[in-house]
Amino acid sequence: MAENKSFTIVEYFGGDDGYRCGYCKNEKGNFSHGMWSHTMTVQDYQDLIDRGWRRSGKYVYKPIMNKTCCPQYTIRCHALKFQPSKSHKKSLKKMNKFISNGELPTGQDDAEPMDSVCEEARPQEPSKACHAEVKCADITDIQKEISECPTVTEVQKDAVDAAPSGQETTKNDLMSAPDGRTATSTKAVMGADPSRPPCRKAKELRKERRLQKEQMRQNTDGVSSIVSSTPPTPTHASQTKTLEDFIDESLPDKSSHCLEVRLVRSNPPSPQFKASFDASYQVYKLYQMAIHKDPPDKPSESQFRRFLCDSPLEAEYSPDGPEVGYGSFHQQYWLDGRLVAVGVIDILPTCVSSVYLYYHPDSASLSLGSYSALREIAFTRQLQKQSPKLSYYYLGFYIHSCPKMRYKGQYRPADLLCPETYAWVAIERCILQLENSRYARFNQDPDAGDARALKDVGRAMVLYRRAVMPYAAYTRKRKGSSDETEVQEFAGLLGQHCAERILLYRA
Repeated sequence: MAENKSFTIVEYFGGDDGYRCGYCKNEKGNFSHGMWSHTMTVQDYQDLIDRGWRRSGKYVYKPIMNKTCCPQYTIRCHALKFQPSKSHKKSLKKMNKFISNGELPTGQDDAEPMDSVCEEARPQEPSKACHAEVKCADITDIQKEISECPTVTEVQKDAVDAAPSGQETTKNDLMSAPDGRTATSTKAVMGADPSRPPCRKAKELRKERRLQKEQMRQNTDGVSSIVSSTPPTPTHASQTKTLEDFIDESLPDKSSHCLEVRLVRSNPPSPQFKASFDASYQVYKLYQMAIHKDPPDKPSESQFRRFLCDSPLEAEYSPDGPEVGYGSFHQQYWLDGRLVAVGVIDILPTCVSSVYLYYHPDSASLSLGSYSALREIAFTRQLQKQSPKLSYYYLGFYIHSCPKMRYKGQYRPADLLCPETYAWVAIERCILQLENSRYARFNQDPDAGDARALKDVGRAMVLYRRAVMPYAAYTRKRKGSSDETEVQEFAGLLGQHCAERILLYRA
């Protein structure tokens, strides 16, 4: 596999100041560490979210778990083992009834948004986030200089000479995307492969329609969806239906509506993303006003770009990775040619990570939060067939102290991340502890610690005057730097693997 020549470049802002919590409304109770990421490899971000970090646009933050008012635990679902619950099946059938015969559910949406991180709930970017020097220097040029500079390997040796530790620097195992390459990701599936027709239909009629639909699919060139799973094989009544069985069941020949699902790369923005930007922003604006009660002037276009379109993740491709590549995408739901919902996701080496979901308020009764999550789980399972190690679906943060955010625990089997050892623990065990305390250490081994803790801060990598060097070399150049405490804290939060790869910008 070709060596990845990209680097992650960040600025760290600490986490001393409290800010308003969007969950419990505590004005100064929310605490988190934060950093601005100018660029980031997908492997570095995968390692970071496995240590409790999460991104909002290019701002990457990690809650201070034993200090913040509403501890936020990273949660992941075992996509390959997932079986839809009764409520999940209800959401799929609800969409199917609407597509097939136009039956629109009455009442309010009984599902959840994915994810419910509105602006007031997300961490605030620090006002001191001044990175003019980095902005003035073209990041692409810096990447090129770094990759061509022989000191990249020499400074690793310099770090060892300065402070021997017997440890080797970990290299990324993903290729960078060639210049100008974009993802081809806008194939569509007609009808969105919803669940089977209502049970009142005769079994023979369902079978006949299913066969007809399969024949239509086989005879239609290019009409297939990257977010659609392989059509299921016929199952016997005694067998448990899979998620794909519910999603991919055929529709009547004359459906009342047509649902089309498209995957478009948001960074770098693909032509399809650019063409649908205005429609996407309008849906976001209506969603924020109706669901989060924002005033009309608050959901600005710049806010939309900053939170949901901008991403530090580079587009990367690997021979053993998914065909669409890794990076940031928008999964769009088009109903009868009209955009009604968008799921913001990241495709990473071992998971699909859900970032946000927004939808048109007129479609709230269709439980699009639950429906989109189920589609994203099915998408993860499809990608796993192309890339075996990509087998998890990350739902962001599980917040047990906020009842509205507990729904994420319904996508099982699921694990929560221990905030002290960074080991994954089955959610059933974790909930027992969270019923008694907002903050909990899930790992029951009292002797277990952070297996990837950085033992030598001198090995942490920094970017100083467009040159890459270990922190030990940087302190010698600066003749005794006064920021060792800050760098020590930063490197400890990253862990050894990330600290020895991620470049901390130093002015």
